[in-house]
Amino acid sequence: MMKRREFFKQASVATVGAAAVTAGLAAPAVAQGNITWRMVTTWPKNFPGLGVGAQTLADRITKASGGRLTVQVFAAGEMVPGLQALDAVIDGSAEMSHGTPYYWQNKSQALSFFTGVPFGMTNRELTAWVRYLGGQEIWDKVYDQFGLQGFLSGDTGTQAGGWFRNELTGVADIQGLRFRTPGLGGQVWAKLGASVTNLAAGEIFAALQSGTLDAAEFVGPYNDLALGFYQIAKNYYFPSFVEPGLATELVVDKAKFAELPEDLQEIVRIAAQSSYDQVASDMYANDPRALNALVAEHGVQVRAFPEEIVEAGAKASMELIAEIREGGDALTKETAESFVSAFNLLRQRTEGTDMPYLAAREKYIKFE
Repeated sequence: MMKRREFFKQASVATVGAAAVTAGLAAPAVAQGNITWRMVTTWPKNFPGLGVGAQTLADRITKASGGRLTVQVFAAGEMVPGLQALDAVIDGSAEMSHGTPYYWQNKSQALSFFTGVPFGMTNRELTAWVRYLGGQEIWDKVYDQFGLQGFLSGDTGTQAGGWFRNELTGVADIQGLRFRTPGLGGQVWAKLGASVTNLAAGEIFAALQSGTLDAAEFVGPYNDLALGFYQIAKNYYFPSFVEPGLATELVVDKAKFAELPEDLQEIVRIAAQSSYDQVASDMYANDPRALNALVAEHGVQVRAFPEEIVEAGAKASMELIAEIREGGDALTKETAESFVSAFNLLRQRTEGTDMPYLAAREKYIKFE
C-alpha cells in the first residue's frame, strides 16, 4: 500500500508542472492521422482503484487503437480542480473526464441516479438497468443537454458508511454534524440533521485535520487507507446505506466522439466496459486487505450504524425519491421512474436468490 505522505508527494510534484503541461496541450494533437485526447479526472494521481482505473482505461484505449487514439490522463489539479473535470469537457479544454455522475447533480439531479442512490440498486442491479433496462438511453438524454456522452467505467460496490470522530448512538448525534458526503446520499444525511458538503478526494484529509469536518465518507477501505482518514477519526461505520452501488463514469465530448472512425468508437466503449469490471474486482480484492490493515495496524474501530439511524435514513430516502418523482423537472422525473421500475424488478432477483444464499452461507459455511 502506498503511504499517504508518498501518495500526496507524487500528487504535488505532478501539480507543479500542471501549467506547463496544460499550456503545451491547448488543443488535441493530431499527427499522421493519429489523435491525442486529454482525460481530466476527479482523482488524485496514482489513487488506488479509481485513479489507477482511469489510467488503465486510457492505456487500454491507446494500446487497442495502436496509438491512433492516444489518451493522456490529468489527475485532479493538474489541469483543473477535481470537481471541475466535467466543465473542462463542456468548454472544450479536454475531450474526456473520469469521475462519478453525482458530482454533477447541480447540472441535473437526474445524474445522481446513475450512481449511489440511497437504499437503491446494488452494483449488479445498476449495471443491469443501464445496459439492459433503458438506463443508458435516459442517461444519453441527460448528457445530450451538455453535448456529452457517458459510459460506466468503474464500480466500487457497496461503500463504507464513513469516518466519525465520535461514536454514534442515535439520530441526536447527527444534528449539526459537519459531514463530507455527496449526491442524493448527502441530501438524506441533511434530512437527518447533518451539515453536508462535498469535497474532492484530495481535499478531505485537510478538512478533517483542521476541524472543518466532523466526519467524512469517501469510498471504502482501499481508498480510505491511502487518504489517511484513520489518523484523524477512528470510528469507521459499515455499510453505507446511501451508496450501495457507486459507479464511476467516462464522459466524452459527444461531437468529437461522433467524428471518430467507428472502430475507435467501439474501442472506447469496450475499454470503458472492461474498466468497469476491472475496477470492481480491484476494489473487491483490496478492500478486505486494507480493512485488516486499518484495524490491526492503526487501531480503527469498525462499527455498524445504530438501527435508529438506519431506519431514519430509510425513511428520509423514501421521502427524497418521492419528492423527486413529484417535483423534479421532466427528464429527472423520467429518470427516477425508470430507476424505480428497474429497481422493483431487479430486487426480486437479489432478494429472492442472492440474499437467501448469502444467509445460508453465513450460517453454515466456515473454513479454517
